[in-house]
Amino acid sequence: MIDFVEMLGFRFMQRAFLAGICVAVVAPLVGTFLVHREMALVGETLAHTAFAGVAIGLFVGSVFAVPVSPELAALVVAVLAALVIEWIADRTDAYGDVSMAIVLTGGFALGSVLISLEGGISVGIRQYLFGSLATVTEENVRHLVVLTLLVVGTVAVTYKQLTYATFDETAARVGGIDVTLYNRVLVVLTAGVVVAAMQIMGIILVAAMLVVPVAAASQVARSFRQSLVLSVVAAEIAVVVGVTVSYGYGTAAGGTIVLAAIAVYVAAVLAGECGSRVAGER
Repeated sequence: MIDFVEMLGFRFMQRAFLAGICVAVVAPLVGTFLVHREMALVGETLAHTAFAGVAIGLFVGSVFAVPVSPELAALVVAVLAALVIEWIADRTDAYGDVSMAIVLTGGFALGSVLISLEGGISVGIRQYLFGSLATVTEENVRHLVVLTLLVVGTVAVTYKQLTYATFDETAARVGGIDVTLYNRVLVVLTAGVVVAAMQIMGIILVAAMLVVPVAAASQVARSFRQSLVLSVVAAEIAVVVGVTVSYGYGTAAGGTIVLAAIAVYVAAVLAGECGSRVAGER
């Protein structure tokens, strides 16, 4: 039996919960727009390019003895990758998923090459690949809180434009909305969310929090706005359950949170089916 009072008495668990709660707010907020635009692969792409950024930061620090924050390097590389995705899609005849595939494979390849050149950094990069509750620092939490306020504020201010561009891009352009600008805002926010969440979730699993809670919400939501709210609720449930189970049984935090999110998705599917049957019987 997990002792919640004892668990919350540890500072690292307090930090882990606060960090997880922040991730559970920002990831679904951004992910809802991505999923409805059929751009779910963006999160996975930026996670892999963030891996390259972490490798660059560790490589520069190891080879040239220059102190470079892996998180800052990951953020810079992920933001650049997000802009490159938009550039390829706008300037070439490649479909969106093609541009994302190019950036995804290129980012992961670059990270792999840097690790092979300086094998010593493979130990340091492991925590970013799989995430860890114990490595979440107060600085990480502060950054996540700031990011949460930034993402929530940006979505609130640009909600109408982002929604319009999401459901009818052509009409949005005709209506005078700078769709390219708002697309860039969205992918840059996604890059920030991916980098901020990788400390607790791990690069490999962080993209799941952009998609799975949104998929769960879509099973029961009746409107786009309701989907936004319910996706955050689903993500919060997954984080609380996942972090608690991870502490109690010593499992990987990121993987446990994602499994909890999938369980929430399955429950939402069943609830949606039950609701449809009841409505049909009436």
